[in-house]
Formats: sequence, C-alpha cells, structure tokens
Amino acid sequence: MAKAKPKVRKLKTHRGAAKRFRVTSTGKVMRAHSGKRHLLGTKAPGRMRKLRKSIQVSPADAANVKRMIPYA
Repeated sequence: MAKAKPKVRKLKTHRGAAKRFRVTSTGKVMRAHSGKRHLLGTKAPGRMRKLRKSIQVSPADAANVKRMIPYA
C-alpha cells in the first residue's frame, strides 16, 4: 500500500493586497495611481486621464506583493 503524502497547508492571501494589486499573465504586478481621492477640482484633465491607467509596481516591492498574493 502506498504511503499518503503529508498535506501541505494552503497559503492565505493578504486580502488588502488582493484588492490593491493584480498580476498580469506575464507576471508583472500592477497597481493604480495614487492621488484620485480628494482635491480633484485643482487637478488638470490631462493629469486625471493619466491617473486612470494602471502602473507597474516597483521591482523592489514586487517580490513582497507576490508573496502576499500567492495564487494570483
């Protein structure tokens, strides 16, 4: 009779990170721009358009974010 493998625990996803970041199919970690919550009347329309798009997380922080989102 074959020995049963010991069960490996599932990793928990950091829910705050899961709401803020997403991982692309190529493995890049993307985030939203900051600065869109308040004082919006003083910001130029062109600036607001640029803030709409997502941006890549800094490579220095990407490893930590990927650890928080293990199944992304």
